[in-house]
Amino acid sequence: MRIYSCHFCSSPVYPGHGIMFVRNDAKEFRFCRSKCHKNFKMKRNPRKVRWTKAFRKSAGKEMVVDSTLSFAARRNVPVRYNRELVATTLKAMQRVAEIRAKRERAFFKNRMRDNKTRQREEDRKLVEQHQELLKQGGLIPREKKVLPEEEIEEDIMDVEDVQEVREVSIKIPVHKKKQRQ
Repeated sequence: MRIYSCHFCSSPVYPGHGIMFVRNDAKEFRFCRSKCHKNFKMKRNPRKVRWTKAFRKSAGKEMVVDSTLSFAARRNVPVRYNRELVATTLKAMQRVAEIRAKRERAFFKNRMRDNKTRQREEDRKLVEQHQELLKQGGLIPREKKVLPEEEIEEDIMDVEDVQEVREVSIKIPVHKKKQRQ
């Protein structure tokens, strides 16, 4: 069983999936889905289409130069089956996958390092430009007015009146619906 990679977006194409296009010069192009096939027919450049691997690599969003990436390259040299060789190969493949994941995490962390400070600066500038909106919306407290004691006592009395109203319960008659027979 062989897993091909899509000619346009570089995602895996599993057996029985995708589309194969054969050009007049007998060159095969495999596509994972019709979206990739249509973009290829429209002669779009995968490095300019944002959702492809080629774009992500050319824009510096994914690792391009790394020794772990060369392990995925195809090898055409047949090797006689050896149980020990297969066991060591599987262990090596697992180790390479761990190393690749670790390096990708470090690459992502390095790429995202300055984003938090840049976003905070943009937020500060936005707040400074629109201070009046924050005051209108009540997010920034306005200057508090100092009330004389007489007004405070009146406010307390109003609160007591509200509490009395809450204690009164109102009974509302409920009419039962007639059942159909």
